[in-house]
Amino acid sequence: MATLLHIDSSVFPGEVSSSRSVADAFRKAWEEQCPEGTVIYRDVAAHPVPHITADAHTAGFASPSERTPEQSVAFAARVKLIEELERADAVLIGAPMYNYSIPSTLKAWLDNVILLGRTAGETPSVQGTPVVVVASRGGSYAPGTPREGYEFVQNYLEAVLEGALGLDLEFIVPELTMAPRNPAMSELVPLYEASRRRALEGATIKAKELAERLAA
Repeated sequence: MATLLHIDSSVFPGEVSSSRSVADAFRKAWEEQCPEGTVIYRDVAAHPVPHITADAHTAGFASPSERTPEQSVAFAARVKLIEELERADAVLIGAPMYNYSIPSTLKAWLDNVILLGRTAGETPSVQGTPVVVVASRGGSYAPGTPREGYEFVQNYLEAVLEGALGLDLEFIVPELTMAPRNPAMSELVPLYEASRRRALEGATIKAKELAERLAA
């Protein structure tokens, strides 16, 4: 049966977090479609993975017999994360926008799993694996908006997930999530609500489509 790797990175819990809410809708639909499947779950906000260190980085370019004890320990932690990614038939990532970029905890996870010669390079070990990213944001950074030039989440994730890892990437983008909480954005609440509905519906549809495709 299919295996889903689910990564959450929002610092906010449950319904307070748009990325978590939409990812939960995806996961619920996935589990309904794949009741006997496996979900590997990592909440990197609640349980951060180690930020990449010199030992963890250089160990990836050294043979096992030449690694120092420190390199071996650090690299073992990376390998665990890499193996989770390689086991996945599909990947779900909650990636809220913080200060125009992704959370540092999600960046740490990416730094660990991107390994040249294995997951990245000419023949990435995870090439073609579908990945759905819930890229929530408090405002709108869509083409044509005043802050279009501040969109560094999708651009960055396209470069690393598609470009480096060769994953089959799709985005679900709930936007204007600050509208209900910021009086200055009150007139945008209807647009926020419409965006949230589209995101929740899109997550459910995409989960079912992926589960059906993998089961075929």
